[in-house]
Formats: sequence, C-alpha cells, structure tokens
Amino acid sequence: MVPELADPTPDAPSDTSSDAGRTVAAHLAAAADLARAAAVETADGDAAQVGASVAVRAEDVPDAATHYFAADKPGYRGWYWAVTVAGPASDVGVSEVVLLPGPESVVAPTWVPWTERLRAEDLGPGDLLPVEDDDERLVPASASVDPETEDDDEPGPGVREVGDELGMGRPRVMSREGRLDAAVRWSDGDFGPGADMARAASAHCGTCGFYLPVAGSLRAAFGVCGNGNVPADGHVVHAEYGCGGHSELQIDSGALIAVADLVYDDGVEMEPETAGSGG
Repeated sequence: MVPELADPTPDAPSDTSSDAGRTVAAHLAAAADLARAAAVETADGDAAQVGASVAVRAEDVPDAATHYFAADKPGYRGWYWAVTVAGPASDVGVSEVVLLPGPESVVAPTWVPWTERLRAEDLGPGDLLPVEDDDERLVPASASVDPETEDDDEPGPGVREVGDELGMGRPRVMSREGRLDAAVRWSDGDFGPGADMARAASAHCGTCGFYLPVAGSLRAAFGVCGNGNVPADGHVVHAEYGCGGHSELQIDSGALIAVADLVYDDGVEMEPETAGSGG
C-alpha cells in the first residue's frame, strides 16, 4: 500500500519525512534524480509521464527509501510512481519501480471469489455449480449423527458404524454451520416473517393446512407451501410467514345485500287473525 499522500509537497523533492520513527538517510533522499530517471525509463522513456516529486519515505529495512512522483500517465489520474532506492552512500541503486494508487485514485473494486459473487438466479438450465471439497456447509454423512451442541449426548454405540457398513445415505450432508446459514437466508428472504405479505397476514403458515414441515433440525421453523393458489407455492416458507391463502381463512358466504324487515306503510293497521273469527 502506498503511504497516505493526501498532502503532497511537490516543492520538496528531498522531503525526508519519517515512517514509524525512521528518518530517510541523507544520501537516499538525495537520490531523487536517480529515482526519476528510473521512473522515466519504466514509462517507455516518456519523461512527460513522470511528474513532480511529492515525497520520499523510509522503508522498514536499513538503507532503503522510496521516492514518489506524480504520474502524468493517461488513465492513471491520482496515481504515483514509487521508486525504491537502496544501498550505502557509495553505491545507491534502484531496487524497484512501480505505479501505486493514491487516496483518490480510481481502482478496481476488491476482488470477490466467484462463489461469493454468484447469485441463485444466475444458475440456468445446463449450468454446473461444482462444490469445493472444503465447503464448510457440508460434512461427511457419518458426521450427521454428531451432537448438535456440546450439551447433547453422543449417539448410541454402533450407529455410525452400521450406517457406514450398509453404505446408506449420501456421502456428505449439511453441517451445522451450513444449516444455520440457510436458516438465516430463508428467514431474511421473500417468504420470511419480515416480508410485507407476512406482516399483512392474519395468520401464520405454522397453523395452515397447506404447510408441509421440512424434516430434520429445521423442522420447527420451516416448511414448504403446498397451496397452488398463492405465490409461495413450492417455496420454503418460515413458520411465521403468512399470506391471504391460509387454510383456516373463512369467507362469509351469506347474502351480500342486507334484507330489511318487512314494513307495511299503507296506513292500515293489520290485526292478527284470531281463532273463530268470521271471514
């Protein structure tokens, strides 16, 4: 990393600033012309690409210092030529010449491995997504009988040996870390308890007849929606997710228009007919 050069001093090419208490030796500070010549040579001999001297800094080894020059190189705005010189006063030489970015330089973003850049929707038909051997989300299937926590008891004797001998199951299964990672991702997703749909729902999936709990350690919190009439159908949903398709949601199927009581308004008072009255 280039030292902070936020306050360059182009008028002081022999600046002998110190780094961590180290002061640049006078003979190394005086080697500015040698350092500039090396930078020009690296710039294909174009002296116009090597600007003013901005600083000279001591290195963490004896008899070594680095001269910094502004890089007037197209496409490298804010960069610096860093030329390291070293040696005793009788034999100063150039050790290294590099271009380094300054604090305001435009540089490429930090490299992120493709496995971390890849999104779920990037995988298309026919695409292959290999899994690394040391993927922490997976453990050998024989380890799946290990206790979940240090407080759990070990499984009974012979359980792992019998499973291995029969060759049953998969070579690897998800580790505890892998399951926790999936649980957090699902909870924070579109079908988690914090989704807008869940906040507006009157009941949760955990009480819905269409809710199909998953097996294993995630059973208490997650299931799959089996209601083909809602967007969550076929998706892993949190038990506290919810939508308008809950199985116990009842709709009043009575008349939509209230019927008023029968009222006679012809001004004639009606008397109830009594037994034995004449017609």
